[in-house]
Amino acid sequence: MSMTIKNFKDLEIWQLSVSAASKIYEITNSNNFSKDFSLKDQIRRATVSISSNIAEGFEGNGNTEFIRFLKIAKGSLAEVRTQLIIALNIKYINEKEYNSLENELVILAGKIGSFINYLTKLKKLSQTKTAKSN
Repeated sequence: MSMTIKNFKDLEIWQLSVSAASKIYEITNSNNFSKDFSLKDQIRRATVSISSNIAEGFEGNGNTEFIRFLKIAKGSLAEVRTQLIIALNIKYINEKEYNSLENELVILAGKIGSFINYLTKLKKLSQTKTAKSN
């Protein structure tokens, strides 16, 4: 049985990105992050950007725009992964926290990438059908 996607909240990638953002907020509430307002703010803004861009793209005008927003979301995800490496290096998080989040974010990046590929193929198929009917 396949699930019908009615709104952005039905997308697995959106759900996973919200879950990751919640975990980032938990981790950045720790004492280590509490005084580093710059890194704390940056990683939070980047992680919120992931789900926000997925939602905004879904509500946009077709697959071309959605693909563009998914690529932005994937870029924000890479930003979060980079900031987590920095947080690990300066001992704001431990290896267990880092590995857990990194694994989650790698999976999410793969799913976003697969979704981009799927939408790109649909777009090309649609263009091919349109060209043949003209």
